[in-house]
Amino acid sequence: MRTQGVFNRTMPNQRAVPTLRRRRLGEALLAARKAIEPDLSQEKAALAMGWDESKLSRIENARARIKPAEVVKLLDVYGVTDQSVITALEGLAKDAGKQGWWQTFGDVVALGYKDYLTLESDAESTHIWAPQLIPGLLQTGSYAREIISATALTRTPEEVTALAEVRKARQSILTRPQNPLNLWAVLDSGILHKRSAAYPSMMREQIRHLLDMADLPNVTIQLMELEATPHPGLVGGFHVIRFPRPWPTVINLENLRGGYFVEGTADAKVFETAFERIVAAALSVDDSRQRLKKHLERNTE
Repeated sequence: MRTQGVFNRTMPNQRAVPTLRRRRLGEALLAARKAIEPDLSQEKAALAMGWDESKLSRIENARARIKPAEVVKLLDVYGVTDQSVITALEGLAKDAGKQGWWQTFGDVVALGYKDYLTLESDAESTHIWAPQLIPGLLQTGSYAREIISATALTRTPEEVTALAEVRKARQSILTRPQNPLNLWAVLDSGILHKRSAAYPSMMREQIRHLLDMADLPNVTIQLMELEATPHPGLVGGFHVIRFPRPWPTVINLENLRGGYFVEGTADAKVFETAFERIVAAALSVDDSRQRLKKHLERNTE
């Protein structure tokens, strides 16, 4: 699956795009049915549920809702007995139409970004290789505003401020009471040398914030030094987003237009292996903390 762009705008009177959760649910139900075809066609499956075939087609294409109880019944028709799968799909049906907190920001949060925020809120962990910028989940407010202002070329000052607020609001996922997101970030040490004329104290505040975040039990931060052994991350940055079973790992690749997602076991495995090698090439967690402290001391002088 490739979902393009954080900067795509919703046009007036445009038909509502199915939510990411509804798309993932439809894809999972379609895969469950396909697993037993030709023994059970779409027509026969719909008949077993007392539906017309078009309803099942709309559900599989994320154009129609399905109740949690109907998910359980449909999976029974498909012969799915794995309780973890049943529970996961039932839960997704409950949450499929749920509006995220980011909806209050309106169209300033474009469709691709909303999809990413949905993935992030559902994930159990994310591994980030960041060769250019501090990841959004670790940014201070001033750093976020500076970076968004510099990279969001089509945004107004008001939209930049709103997007910085969204970025800060995202970070609550790291300290939520139930199942906080596990974050492992490897940062290129060159990031720490950036300066801002508008915010002279920006990097001092940012480095102190990184040290504070590294104290959380669910946050791991490493630095990649210039002298590090060559590694796969030299090609560019990426996020590995992992979910509870049965949901597949998703890779997020960013660019000036927002980025796109890559799903698929083979593709995801390449990036997971790449991240393992990046971790091995980086400074240890303890050495990274000491290096951050030295950078903070230099920024305080």
